[in-house]
Amino acid sequence: MPDWNMYIDACGDGLGAALHQVQIIDQKPTEGPVCYISRQIKPTESRYSASQMECLCLVQALEELHYDLDGSSFEVINDCNAVKLLLNMKPPTDIC
Repeated sequence: MPDWNMYIDACGDGLGAALHQVQIIDQKPTEGPVCYISRQIKPTESRYSASQMECLCLVQALEELHYDLDGSSFEVINDCNAVKLLLNMKPPTDIC
């Protein structure tokens, strides 16, 4: 079970993330919000595809929350199938 759950989402107006700490209370995993981050997108970012926006949101969240997440296990939760596929990819075994 991860120590943290990080929820990310992006839209045409902005990026947002919520960091929740996972604790065991009465033998059940319970989440509690720790912080929220958000920002408006820049004019050049408005031309990004939906999957690019979600990836940008993930990078932004990792940059801002790395002090909390460093050395901890965490799970990224989002609603974009392309990003889910990227996060679940296995590293390549053949490197030329």
